[in-house]
Amino acid sequence: MGSYDIKQVHGMHVVHDGPRERPPLVLIHGSGASSGFWSPVVPALASRYHVIRVDLPGHGQSPPGSSYDVPEQAGCLAAVLNELGLRPVTLAGHSSGGYIATALAEQRPDLVGSLALISSGPSPDALLPQPAVLRALISPPLGPLLWPIRSDAMLRRGMTAVCNRPVDIPDDLVAENRRIGYRTFRTVMRRNTAYITERSMPERLADLGIPVLVIFGAADRRWNPSSARHYETVPDARVEQLPGVGHLPMLEAPETTGELLLDFAATATVL
Repeated sequence: MGSYDIKQVHGMHVVHDGPRERPPLVLIHGSGASSGFWSPVVPALASRYHVIRVDLPGHGQSPPGSSYDVPEQAGCLAAVLNELGLRPVTLAGHSSGGYIATALAEQRPDLVGSLALISSGPSPDALLPQPAVLRALISPPLGPLLWPIRSDAMLRRGMTAVCNRPVDIPDDLVAENRRIGYRTFRTVMRRNTAYITERSMPERLADLGIPVLVIFGAADRRWNPSSARHYETVPDARVEQLPGVGHLPMLEAPETTGELLLDFAATATVL
């Protein structure tokens, strides 16, 4: 079964893959990305699960949101899952998408049965100095000037700057990245930092009491790869580090990432 869209479910663009009668697996992208970043792993996942991808407010094909606070975005996602009648789900979030997934589990434990976090920094002190191209694009004074005139080549350099392996960014992902407004992106980044400053991710996950998988590239260029060990304090959490992989495992190592998600979702469903 191919992809089929339900647009604007509570103001968020939703893409479905796989048979609806299969267990639900929800994929949440990170800041400055879109649901299309999951495309390389979707075919494998959709062979066993009903895969649901969501464009967060102000990203991809979803319109800007009224708030970009992590708990507010989690509330929007809860409304989508309620509308679709999905519970409990396995929820996978990439980077800051892991924060929104965790916030949803905090708010609505009835909706989330298990959590998979991919490249989600545990706390602000794990953040690495960012590549020069990203600093130029997102930080004043150059950011507001460069953002409206970004070339496709500059967008691709920005998206791959946190990768360790060569990655080909398709045109549709470039187009979706171009839709994100500068103020939206800056606000999202500040709200993400506020969420993990208030409480670290391992602290939050330890209180949830649900199965957790953490996938981290051993060569992540956004978050210090050694910070993945902080997740080992979460009871029964499974932490997997991928050798030679940077911040985008779905694009850099889609086969391995898909296999880990499939194995985790199957185990979590049995539990």
